[in-house]
Amino acid sequence: MTADSTRTGAHALVDALHAAGVRTIFSLSGNQIMPVYDAVIGRDIRLVHVRHEAAAVYMAEAWAQLTGEVGVALVTAGAGLGNALGALISARASETPVLLLSGDSPRAQDGMGAFQELDQAAMSRPVAKWSGRAGTAATLAEETARAIAKARQGRPGPVHLALPVDALEGPLAESPDAGGLAAALAPGALPLGVADAARIAALLAGAERPLVLTGPALSASRSGDAPARLAAALDAPVLCMESPRGLRDPSLGALAEVTRAADVVMLLAKAPDFTTGFLGSDIGSPDARIVVIDPEAEMLDRAAARLGSRLERAVQADAGAALEALCAAAASSGAKAGRIAWRDRVAEATARRAPGGADSDGRLHPATLCAAVEARLKASPGAVLIVDGGEFGQWGQTMHHSGPRVINGVSGAIGAAPAYAIAASIACPDVPVYALMGDGTAGFLLAEYETAVRENTRFVAVIGNDDLWNAEHQIQIRSYGANRTHSCDLTPAARYDLAATAFGAFGALVDGGDAEALRVALQEAEASGRPACVNVVILPAPAPVAPSAEPKAEAVH
Repeated sequence: MTADSTRTGAHALVDALHAAGVRTIFSLSGNQIMPVYDAVIGRDIRLVHVRHEAAAVYMAEAWAQLTGEVGVALVTAGAGLGNALGALISARASETPVLLLSGDSPRAQDGMGAFQELDQAAMSRPVAKWSGRAGTAATLAEETARAIAKARQGRPGPVHLALPVDALEGPLAESPDAGGLAAALAPGALPLGVADAARIAALLAGAERPLVLTGPALSASRSGDAPARLAAALDAPVLCMESPRGLRDPSLGALAEVTRAADVVMLLAKAPDFTTGFLGSDIGSPDARIVVIDPEAEMLDRAAARLGSRLERAVQADAGAALEALCAAAASSGAKAGRIAWRDRVAEATARRAPGGADSDGRLHPATLCAAVEARLKASPGAVLIVDGGEFGQWGQTMHHSGPRVINGVSGAIGAAPAYAIAASIACPDVPVYALMGDGTAGFLLAEYETAVRENTRFVAVIGNDDLWNAEHQIQIRSYGANRTHSCDLTPAARYDLAATAFGAFGALVDGGDAEALRVALQEAEASGRPACVNVVILPAPAPVAPSAEPKAEAVH
């Protein structure tokens, strides 16, 4: 450790971030965090300056999912933090390790009515995995490292550390100890014991129709081949649930059809909640046995309360550690082979898609639009696909894509797609990035096209423009009748493409139901090498529902 009178707490913060492998920070500047801006000068850390604090958090979320690193967002206090909090909800539900750093009023002025004095930790606590306030310049590095470790450990999620400006500006008598930082950064893992792993593997081996459901943190985009290795080891289908539509996830086709047929179901770090039908009759056959492995004791208790005697085993363990332990146990004991028919049945059901509708009235059906995008993705299998929420987003999520994917996640929040696309372009500079969003979604962060151009990113954002908040419009139709729809209209064929062009991006409008014009526009947008907005006029179709192959019960007379 060396003394350096020119170094401050902000330098200690940057040291801790650098030691954690952070090389990109998404930020919107403000008074209290300017010491951090100064401290990154000369360090190999890129500051991506955004136009709205929520965008910084969304970018950090996508960054973490695509790189495996902790995503870092840096915002100012007061309304800056307030603007960021909504996006934390998305990161919490998507189980993404994000570190939100916020400026804060000086500790020396606590209780005096300082500028933007707020109990920031109390504000973020309901939507963050952990929240805290830094102490002094001397403790700042270790506090940052421990916050990063908390974001990673157990069920991953966002954490928030408030940064009092006097801690950032305070002199640093000693540089942070590298060994101490390394120790603080180690998240620690809760393993699945050998005996538990053997029992669970044996239970799955003896099943005829086993099924493993995982949480968002074990998606293929984030965990690579780990789910496929587990499926091979257990000779059982392994499906990741990360959609707010739960068992009606359009990317998993007729998922409920197979969950109802399984005789052993294992939830591997999949929270028992609304997405699993609260563990009701849609999870497992009537006599199915259910296994729950989760890093949080609260989730085990919740499952026990819902399942009663159907709960075969509940074990607390981290997702990654449990997965590897199960692979090892299955390899040593030999999982049951010969379940080809069951695995084929699951593959067929989950690959099933709703039929597309016809283009009409000079508008393309969402399925036609998605087919054109899917053709571009197939030409570049490693491309990144971003899909936002809403009815059009559900059509986007039906696309078969083998490459990395970031969706709006279990929270059901919309509006993040432009921010996700910017982060994806920076994280994955050598592959195409496609982002699909509705015209309602497009209005949230349209100004981030200025960020996208300034940061030299490139992606193709495709807006399905149906002139509606269509998800709510469909609720009105279903719940109240087609004659009682109102206040969900948007401007017909609004020119979002021209707005993007004004920021320096590529823009194109596809109107008149011309599928060939759409194909050309997508090709030109990708070839432009710039951030692109392809604004496509579409029909306001309801979200897709995969057809069921299950026989319908005969009517009783």
